[in-house]
Amino acid sequence: MRKLLIGFVVVVAIASALYYRLHRAKASLESAYAGNREVTIWSTTAQVRSAVATVNFGDRVDVMSRYGDQVQVRTVSGATGWVNESDLLSTEFWNKAKELNAATVTMPVEARGHTRVLSNMHLDPGRDTPRIRQVNKNAAVDLFERRALEMPASGISKTADQDGAAIGGGSTNARKEDWWLVRAHLPDQTQLSGWILGRFIDLDVPAPLPDYASAAAMRIVAWFELDRVPDSDGALKPQYLVVGVRGAEGQACDFTMMRVFTWGKQRDRYETAFVESDVCGRLPVKLTPAQTAGGDVSFGFNNMSNGISEQRLYRMHQTIVRRVREPGAAPLKRPSGPRKEKKSGLTIRHIPPDASAPAQ
Repeated sequence: MRKLLIGFVVVVAIASALYYRLHRAKASLESAYAGNREVTIWSTTAQVRSAVATVNFGDRVDVMSRYGDQVQVRTVSGATGWVNESDLLSTEFWNKAKELNAATVTMPVEARGHTRVLSNMHLDPGRDTPRIRQVNKNAAVDLFERRALEMPASGISKTADQDGAAIGGGSTNARKEDWWLVRAHLPDQTQLSGWILGRFIDLDVPAPLPDYASAAAMRIVAWFELDRVPDSDGALKPQYLVVGVRGAEGQACDFTMMRVFTWGKQRDRYETAFVESDVCGRLPVKLTPAQTAGGDVSFGFNNMSNGISEQRLYRMHQTIVRRVREPGAAPLKRPSGPRKEKKSGLTIRHIPPDASAPAQ
């Protein structure tokens, strides 16, 4: 009887050990995050397979094993299956993406627009840098910073992909291309920051600024609402600072031209109150709104003309814009006097930078 009891205990112990070994939770190798809008988890790596579960962008999964470019993962809910390695983001990469997203929260928005095509969002500017995810066409984006990078030696392919070509294919003579740091507003109400090729973004410039800029041969880069004034009906009209360039993308300066458009109540239309076309401006443009109703508005930026960095500050009093000089700085060369000119039906008033009265 004693021998039978001892034998029974031994059998139970062996059975328990085997059960624990077969059914205990397998330890994961590492954590990863879904890198596409939706990632399907498959039952096997074979061609004949079935979907086990789906995870959305940013969902965490545990990596259980690897087989070539296939990764076995386990979801938070416990579903286990296989995905392609390219569908996952490492923990280190995901943390960097979150840091970039947090950084844009404190940055001033320079312009707003939307993606014109399906676009790749990268962790750093450049076609060969790691991709965070793809952003669908017509996704709203806030723009913060521009970088001009050398275009790849291969040029532009005839068949465009999300990073490889201008819309419509063909080649380009541009040596550099613009990349923009943006924050995309996604359909699921989340926001994601990264770098997108500039030509894949259309700016949502408020009317009638595009027409005014076109008359000045300006390609708008950024715009800012300075203040609002009542029109003849009492409705408030925004007054704008607009910065831009002439020519193609990839230029050394973020902007080379500045225009201030103010609302003329007498003519019931916008007028060009200030013009400057000799700058090499760097974003961001820092705007200081008026502290009281009808007060002065200031804006400034870093200027790199002649390769020398200088901070420029401008102040708008009513519809008069002047550059503010630092104490002890050499005075600006003043023109012989204020003058008016007509161009494409737009009134352009040139104000001397240090003038004490507006042009009449």
